Amino acid sequence: MAENNENKNDMLEALDSIEQVKVGDVVKGEVLAIDDDRQAIVGIKDAGVEGVVPAKELSTKPVEDINDAVKVGDELDLVVISKIGNDKENGSYLLSHRRLEARKVWDDIQKKFDEGEHITAKVTQAVKGGLVVDAGVRGFVPASMITDHYVEDLNQFKGQELEFKIVEIEPSENRLILSHKEIIQAQHEKAAEKVFAELQPGDVVEGKVARMTNFGAFIDLGGVDGLVHVSEISYDHVDKPSDVLTAGQDIKVKVLSVDPERERISLSIKQTLPGPWDDIEEKAPVDSVLTGTVKRLTSFGAFVEVFPGVEGLVHISQISHKHIATPADVLKPGQEVKVKVINVDPERQRLGLSMKALEERPKEDENNNNNGGENYRGRRRSRRNNNNRSFMNNAPEEESGFSMGDLIGDKLKDLRN
Repeated sequence: MAENNENKNDMLEALDSIEQVKVGDVVKGEVLAIDDDRQAIVGIKDAGVEGVVPAKELSTKPVEDINDAVKVGDELDLVVISKIGNDKENGSYLLSHRRLEARKVWDDIQKKFDEGEHITAKVTQAVKGGLVVDAGVRGFVPASMITDHYVEDLNQFKGQELEFKIVEIEPSENRLILSHKEIIQAQHEKAAEKVFAELQPGDVVEGKVARMTNFGAFIDLGGVDGLVHVSEISYDHVDKPSDVLTAGQDIKVKVLSVDPERERISLSIKQTLPGPWDDIEEKAPVDSVLTGTVKRLTSFGAFVEVFPGVEGLVHISQISHKHIATPADVLKPGQEVKVKVINVDPERQRLGLSMKALEERPKEDENNNNNGGENYRGRRRSRRNNNNRSFMNNAPEEESGFSMGDLIGDKLKDLRN
């Protein structure tokens, strides 16, 4: 009888030692088995009951294979989510290690928020309106808080690990709003102060193509962007910067101007390249024949581009052996022509060109040239005789007091002069 009472007391003491499990409790559990439903079966320590941990509740990171995440015998810190049974073993419970991790993450983020610290997180997804990041918990970055300029394609940030300022935090609603823009702006201010203090017009520096527009390319000079206007990209004509440049490309630029007050820097790429008129006497020696493109027409001739950035003048008299009223009668912009170099002036950057020098002279012109002297002299004598006759017929000898010989002699003298 005494022995039975002792056993009964031991059982009561054992039952009294079993802790009651309540939703929200943090408990320790030993992994007893892994079932076919991707769940870990655990025994809750000091409770005498079992619980289940689904694979998705094991970690804040995605779990592809539950066997890689836990093994039988592992001991886990778990939080009780809910009760899912009510049998003689005092029921079974849904447990989560992920939510306990998240709770710790929220506490850490809350502490950093209170102390004004920043966090670093990886961008996992670009969605409509912003970016989703993994900060141990899900965070969201509105599009207006990503950077200090408009970005058309947010996918370029996917996979990047960025620094963020905590804008808003509400753990009970799993709400975490972050801003990378404020980090960028702070970095910009610090970099701008240094760059504008050191950079001078005429400096040649290294930069990286940050972004492009139709009117030019913005070059990152180390936290501060400078603009290369489309006209300063190349000596060749460039329709739009993206035709010749790519984002992220390392580039050498020359500083044209610096405006600290407006925080503007004007740059040039082409002025770091060899000039189009360099070695022009070697590239286009006199008597050489080149192929060029008519760029523009004037009343006195046509400007032909023979090298990128090098235009020469074909004077109207050098276009054709035939008489033309204006260059537009025979040429048009964009037309490809062959020209002969007739003079080169490197210092004044002038190039004299001829088209007619490459054409055969018409035979009728040659005949005119051969007989030209005789014809000209004949026409001159005829005009002189006519003038003499007219002068003699109208000369008032009686009134002037000059003889006919004197008058004719003076007239002949005028003709010689």
